Amino acid sequence: MEKIILKVWGMECGHCKAAVLKALRETKGVNDVSIHLPSGQATVTYDPLVVGRNEMVVAVKGAGYEVLD
Repeated sequence: MEKIILKVWGMECGHCKAAVLKALRETKGVNDVSIHLPSGQATVTYDPLVVGRNEMVVAVKGAGYEVLD
């Protein structure tokens, strides 16, 4: 397992946090997600043989948010 920190733009409330959590947790290969709302950071534990950063970005975008580089 590996960890990555994604900076999510537009995530400002509990509903936003829940939407991003759901999107990432439903992504195959993602093992765990924690979100620090004030900083807009999502820490994701994942299996790099199954999923990569691009798939996580697509999941976050699907929830209506952007991932900053």
